[in-house]
Amino acid sequence: MSSDRAMIEVRNLTVDYIGENSVARAVNGIDFDIREGEAFGLAGESGCGKSTVAFALARLTRLPGLVSGGQVRLNGEDVLNFDKARLKAYRWNEVSFVFQSAMNALNPVIPVSEQIMDVIQTHKPELGQQGARERAVELFELVGIPPRRLDDFPHQFSGGMRQRICIAIALALNPKLIIMDEPTTALDVVVQRDIIEQIVELKSRLGFSVLFITHDLGLMIEFCDRIGVMYSGELVEVAPAESILTNPQHPYTRALGNSFPPLTGPRVRLEGIAGTPPDLRALPQGCRFAPRCPHAMDQCRVQPPELRYYPQHRSEAACHLLN
Repeated sequence: MSSDRAMIEVRNLTVDYIGENSVARAVNGIDFDIREGEAFGLAGESGCGKSTVAFALARLTRLPGLVSGGQVRLNGEDVLNFDKARLKAYRWNEVSFVFQSAMNALNPVIPVSEQIMDVIQTHKPELGQQGARERAVELFELVGIPPRRLDDFPHQFSGGMRQRICIAIALALNPKLIIMDEPTTALDVVVQRDIIEQIVELKSRLGFSVLFITHDLGLMIEFCDRIGVMYSGELVEVAPAESILTNPQHPYTRALGNSFPPLTGPRVRLEGIAGTPPDLRALPQGCRFAPRCPHAMDQCRVQPPELRYYPQHRSEAACHLLN
């Protein structure tokens, strides 16, 4: 169960990608919170800024990317101002990462045991070799892999088991937040289900929060407590998962929902979203979704909407149609 207390507070987060002759604003001043024990999802099309936000929260942004503004507050401290020593303590101890491709995240020429123990010994050298090994055994048992496989190499595991190993590494130091960037990509639906059920069970048992990023809106609605929908570097709606499913407020959120086939009931014609996302180097003047929105008004094309809370819908949305 999640609480109402914010663990991570993101305020006016802005991330740019610097080119030779241009600047592309990939994240444009977004605000959101992740509460204690909560699974918070970020949804949207490719290139909308989801992974850029995740990397900024973990302080993993690299050039040409640049976090050019805002705050990421953890218990009153601004993560963006951490020095090298504080940043080392922050990563893995307080925030850890499950990357999109497990096979690329694991070193193919090093046994899995060494990769898990390296994280443990780097941050808790007092445990020693034996203590780190015992913790690695605990982690394998925690994610449902026989400890006798600990000294195997990554290629000896299936895709689902490699993803479980990445989750085990992320859990090694009992972090408060785990960022999961497309954790079930390239896995078949049965294995996806197993991975998600495992994450739900571990979250319930250990009490950590999750930032969950995926293209699969149906999977996100089932797993997450709240969902933020991003479009072209901005949050256009933040609402409880149930509201995103049954009562979406923003036209883009509705269009995303209509792009997925229902699992039950009669077959219906799927509706794609016409057009393409805007070029981040040449953004429209008003609402960024206006060129693709079937409900766009003159106001939408000249005035950017603000993200506002609508208590009757229990959601935040940025759309002139709601005013």
